[in-house]
Amino acid sequence: GGLSFSGMVRSNKTAGFIVECLKDEVTEEEIIEKMLAKYDAPREQITKDVEDVLAKLRGIGAVEE
Repeated sequence: GGLSFSGMVRSNKTAGFIVECLKDEVTEEEIIEKMLAKYDAPREQITKDVEDVLAKLRGIGAVEE
């Protein structure tokens, strides 16, 4: 699990940003808001990206609810 996790973070700035956000206790919506403030992208795309990355992190056991 660890190799897959670190590889995903290194290869994807979005995933890295989300992982940094997760160091604090945040909701999915709070992550989306932080990304909207940082990146010039439509809310729909950011929401999808956050959902996808969180699903991958859950899949490898890196995030618990």
